[in-house]
Amino acid sequence: MKILVVCGAGASSTFVAQRLRHAAQRQGMDLLVEAGIPGMVATGVDAGDVVLVGPHLASALSDVEQDAAARRARVVLLPEDIFGDRDGTRALALVTAAAPDAAAPIERTPR
Repeated sequence: MKILVVCGAGASSTFVAQRLRHAAQRQGMDLLVEAGIPGMVATGVDAGDVVLVGPHLASALSDVEQDAAARRARVVLLPEDIFGDRDGTRALALVTAAAPDAAAPIERTPR
């Protein structure tokens, strides 16, 4: 499952994406997490299955939702205090609430 974290310029979303990626790895979840900007949802470039929208983009949420709907992606507006989520567990909880199938463990093949 692919998660796209968007913000205005892609900077703050990078921190959230990195923390989310590490939290998912700690839980054994197979998530591809990328940071980007809202335009990526509109163009389909790297659009995710779940789009996490930075709180400062609340006014653009309906546009992101409309663009994401064309790709059947789920959209979640991140809370104002998400940048304090130092270990990524809150962001991960938002992803799994939006897409319960995201919690599927990584399939490991024996060697």
